[in-house]
Amino acid sequence: MQGRLKDKAIMVIGSGSGIGAATVKQLASEGARVCVADINLEAAQSVADEVRDSGGEAHAVYIDIAEEDVVNRAFSEAVTALGGLDGVHVNAADLRVIFEDSDALAEDLAVFDRTLQVNLRGHLLCTRAALPHLLSRGQGAIVYTSSGAADSGDSTRPAYAAAKSGLNALMRHVAARWGREGITANCVAPGFVYTPEMQASGQVPQELLDGFQAHTPSTRLGRVEDIAAMVCLLLSEEARWINGQVYNVNGGALMP
Repeated sequence: MQGRLKDKAIMVIGSGSGIGAATVKQLASEGARVCVADINLEAAQSVADEVRDSGGEAHAVYIDIAEEDVVNRAFSEAVTALGGLDGVHVNAADLRVIFEDSDALAEDLAVFDRTLQVNLRGHLLCTRAALPHLLSRGQGAIVYTSSGAADSGDSTRPAYAAAKSGLNALMRHVAARWGREGITANCVAPGFVYTPEMQASGQVPQELLDGFQAHTPSTRLGRVEDIAAMVCLLLSEEARWINGQVYNVNGGALMP
């Protein structure tokens, strides 16, 4: 598939580590010119350096999707560096509050508000910043990272699930409103992905990993490359007739 994304200008938001970093590397390996955007600029620069060391083109920018002015500035910097914009992967989330996301009775409203501010409102801000650039090209693709939590039902994390459900709705709105103008919008909903950062930390209990494996009809746990592969497909010309869909990439753990 080398060259499938040759010369495509793509911005990946939330790409200093994990799924986003893997997506950047896969995009670059397929010929894309990539903007690595993250709230951790040092991490973004490290990923961009790795891509350049491998012969690809990548630029790092700072972004905080909770702040509209910062989002707009990041997109402006990305478009200047890349010479335009053909696609965006919005992969950012604030996971610092996810363990405080309890239930509807106990929920701290500050946790609820912060979760929606980043995981839903922030995605709207990115969408508003991206669309004019994509429309000016005559076509473009937006891929959002959603979650199976939007559909599975859970006794905890109501704010996270609500934000992801809202994100799926936002994605369908974008697909329905601008599809005839050449814009595709889709979501990738990962299952449990055992990221390199999790492995390196050594802080994920084996019994938790065994539990995820036991509830997944697959031979292994998810890898960041599994999600990156789907994102790259949806950003490519091969996916021009895929629009308004949520793709669960989870080893069969959730079959809606």
